[in-house]
Amino acid sequence: MATKTISITEEAYERLSTKKLGRESFSQVINRITNKTSFLEFAGLLNASESESINKRIKENRMLSKKIIGERKL
Repeated sequence: MATKTISITEEAYERLSTKKLGRESFSQVINRITNKTSFLEFAGLLNASESESINKRIKENRMLSKKIIGERKL
């Protein structure tokens, strides 16, 4: 496996060090924390009907939550 040498500030080194889990290498830390999934990767997974159904449920749950919160304030 090829390697690259990079320069980072002391502050960046300290911050990166705090992200290490156990005996994890810095390369493993960088790979883990930069391997976040983008929402764009999910674009197009749902058809229109599925999307509408999910949006409807979200709206219903929000309304229910607002109602419950409103009742608690009384």
